Amino acid sequence: MTLALHRLPGRYTAPVLAVLLATAVSFGLETVQNWLPSRVPSNDFGCNAFGSLLGAGLAQFVGPRIFNRIAVWQSRLIAPIPHAELGLTLLGLWLLIPLSPETLLFGAGDLRQMLGLGGAVPFAAESFVLIEASITAFNALAVGLIVRLLCARLAQAYVVVPLFLLLGLIVRTLATAILVGPGDAFTWLTPGARMGLLLSGGALAVAIALPATARLMLAALALMAGAILVNLAPPNPYSAAALAVWRQGHFLNFNGLTRWVATLWPFLTLPFLLLSSRRQ
Repeated sequence: MTLALHRLPGRYTAPVLAVLLATAVSFGLETVQNWLPSRVPSNDFGCNAFGSLLGAGLAQFVGPRIFNRIAVWQSRLIAPIPHAELGLTLLGLWLLIPLSPETLLFGAGDLRQMLGLGGAVPFAAESFVLIEASITAFNALAVGLIVRLLCARLAQAYVVVPLFLLLGLIVRTLATAILVGPGDAFTWLTPGARMGLLLSGGALAVAIALPATARLMLAALALMAGAILVNLAPPNPYSAAALAVWRQGHFLNFNGLTRWVATLWPFLTLPFLLLSSRRQ
């Protein structure tokens, strides 16, 4: 808020207004809680007011230099494409998808629970392995190409893409270890998941070097194919066991958030790919 209002007259007008607005929001929230039986007003108001003062002070004295430094880094690391910040936001949201241990690895776009539908393909071990491998491969390929889209240089992409996908696997492992149990940390590494990771790794090694238009088309096709397969896949046998162990208490809200992100992510990302095809 301080940086957004810096054009107002007066040297300290912006930080003062930012502190007043933040304090007013905190005061309003604490006041409203008096009418909520499940909430108890506390001394958060003083902490929030002091925190807003610290934030406004940092923004006033070092904020412009920090954002100028970030702008320099962005020009060096991020490709000059339209709405690059939206792409970074979508990639950040994608890291929430592996947090749900009951979903297939990198699986996104499952509309069945929202629409009350079941799996279109009956469960069989052989077909399930192939479907799981395809879902993992298509989604990893799409995400890797989106990361490549945001990389300023080809050499940089060959480092950043595998590191980002590795980060997704680390998130999945830690989430499973914490929410299910340390002994189950690598239960997501099924034969289908291993096959999908190998397939997507080989495909990305070639696709990263393709022209921009071909990469965009391939990313969109992989994203749609992954979403279609997720909705055709039979129920995951591991899903019920995982939910029985960890989905309880306050984890209900956590699971709901990650599930909504996993459901909507492909459909939010497709418009971004269309916007990115328009060169500045």
